[in-house]
Amino acid sequence: TPSNTMAVRSLGLDQLSEFDPAKKVIEYQFSPQAPLMSMTAKRFVDEVSSDSPAPGGGSVAALSGALGAALAAMVANLTVGKKGYEESFARMDELSREAQAVKDSLCRCVDDDTSAFNALMETMRLPKKTPEQIEARDAAIQDGYKRAIDVPMGAAKLCMRALELSREAAEKGNKNSASDAGVAALAAWTGVEGALMNVLINLKEVKDESYKSGMRAAVEGLRKEAATVRDSVMATMAASLEG
Repeated sequence: TPSNTMAVRSLGLDQLSEFDPAKKVIEYQFSPQAPLMSMTAKRFVDEVSSDSPAPGGGSVAALSGALGAALAAMVANLTVGKKGYEESFARMDELSREAQAVKDSLCRCVDDDTSAFNALMETMRLPKKTPEQIEARDAAIQDGYKRAIDVPMGAAKLCMRALELSREAAEKGNKNSASDAGVAALAAWTGVEGALMNVLINLKEVKDESYKSGMRAAVEGLRKEAATVRDSVMATMAASLEG
């Protein structure tokens, strides 16, 4: 990328030979072997803060959505069995179950996003000494970028569902947990936006114009939908938290 190129030149890393970050930067070669979601929260946060490019924004976006879904489930669970919410018991029970499933899927996306990035880096290391090798490498790189797009797009859709569930929890759930429903919605919305940013940054490298056009339209549609739901929840929050 342009920023990487500038960094390489400013540090003089390309003066003796061509500088390939995938080969030269030690953090690129030593990504965490254990699943990210098996780490303690402290270790995960430390890993994100390191020089290694993964886990990065895609994994963090998925985790944000997972936390939003988890909070939506919590609000639903705190509604079931509470006096005054009898008419909502059945739906809140269903909502909790669905939110738990969305949460679990997004937790898998945390690792899938990093795996897709690492797989893409591996394609960059493919040999390119002959025309045949160059053609095969280029095709593999294009496939790698599409995989690096598919994962966050799937995560964005899951985060969108978490956002919708958060809205319902805010509207029908235990009012004593209104702030939790609001945080759930904001975390889920962050997940949508963050995942879509990762779609777009990888989409720049794809050569298939038809694919790019369709994906851009899908991104724009999800963004508008997410903003509408977010604004609806914030309006509900304003009413719930007054006084």
